[in-house]
Amino acid sequence: MTKNIMIVGVGGQGSLLASKMLGKLLMSQGYDVKVSEVHGMSQRGGSVVTYVRYGDKVYSPVIDKGEADFIISFEKLEAARWISYLKKGGKIIVSNQEIDPMPVIIGAAQYPENLVEKMQEAGADVDGIDALSMAMEAGSPKAVNLVLMGRFSRYFDAPYEAWMDALEACVQPKFLEMNQKAFALGRGME
Repeated sequence: MTKNIMIVGVGGQGSLLASKMLGKLLMSQGYDVKVSEVHGMSQRGGSVVTYVRYGDKVYSPVIDKGEADFIISFEKLEAARWISYLKKGGKIIVSNQEIDPMPVIIGAAQYPENLVEKMQEAGADVDGIDALSMAMEAGSPKAVNLVLMGRFSRYFDAPYEAWMDALEACVQPKFLEMNQKAFALGRGME
């Protein structure tokens, strides 16, 4: 049975590192894995989506609406934007950070209020966390991706050591300790 994870965010937030780490972890656990990166205007703070599919045999890297077991979102509006992809009984893990999209920046729109509550009212199981504060505690606002991976690891049955091995394979040694701390904070170990 194939499982589907979507990682959604805004360009420059590190979603590609998160998907690379997740792919390595899943392969280490014996799964067939397909990762597909769908770039929006990633260089300009636009929407970035990565599909991660795993199982005994995965034939397509694409996730259709209503098929995602998990949506891991770096920002609330991105979570709301992709909620139609979440399957019944799926879970959204979201950083409660708000990053204004261009229409809000130029004053043509307002950032929507109460997004987590609205997603819950729509039937989504939402785990919202202050990933940015945890990333800052770990040493860098850029570590939000590892905080979210740590949080996701609570819902995925793989040994902690396997997560650390995947992290070590994807991160430069000089950033390893900070990213390990971010992961631990997200997982709730600190």
